[in-house]
Amino acid sequence: MKTTGNTIFLTGGTSGIGLELARRFRDLGNTVIISGRRKDLLDQIAASDGIEGIALDVADPDSIAAAFDTVTTQHPDLNVVITMAGIMQVEDLHDPAHLATSEETIGINLLGTIRTIAAFTPYLLTKPDGVIMTVSSGLAFVPLVLTPTYNATKAAIHSYTQSLRIQLADTSLQVIELVPPAVQTGLLGDTPDPEWMPLDEFIDESVSLLEQQPDADEILVDRVRFLRDAERENRYDQVIGVLNSVR
Repeated sequence: MKTTGNTIFLTGGTSGIGLELARRFRDLGNTVIISGRRKDLLDQIAASDGIEGIALDVADPDSIAAAFDTVTTQHPDLNVVITMAGIMQVEDLHDPAHLATSEETIGINLLGTIRTIAAFTPYLLTKPDGVIMTVSSGLAFVPLVLTPTYNATKAAIHSYTQSLRIQLADTSLQVIELVPPAVQTGLLGDTPDPEWMPLDEFIDESVSLLEQQPDADEILVDRVRFLRDAERENRYDQVIGVLNSVR
């Protein structure tokens, strides 16, 4: 993926990694359009950052279809879609009531990603420099047991992305997976752990990797390799113990 001269649509871009990545791509000379469920927040970002936003609920297929029509009509040069939208919630699996949280997480994180990709792929296939970037997590490879469905959706996104890449190998459309570690954002809804990776450092390293490795399949900052490589390096039992003993 080239890091300048793109027209990028990024779902879930009103906070955290999504918003900072949108700002960075804007600064690099890209046209960036973000989406989110809160129009007031999108309006604030447009006023403060000059980044265009459109309302989108990725859990609603009709909303995705409407966003596709809006983005491709207003920005016919669109060539990159980044599926950043997601939620992370704690679940108690002793309690059957967790099912509502599980279903919501699957609807946003997994089905929202798949539906967005399904809507935009035919359009991106017409672009010689088209890119789909999915966003999984280090927790796709070693789970944080307090957030079981989040982990499961990210593992599914990793697997889905691999299948997508292989199926599209006969096209020019590039498929990239961004794999964040624990980053200091408000994703979990509490105060970020100071041991987590600072957001600006994560964005710096991720964009640098994209610049250095434009043909990469996965963008892996150093901090995520503790999780990403645990099983292949026969460290899985140790890592899952360490990860889940600190919370």
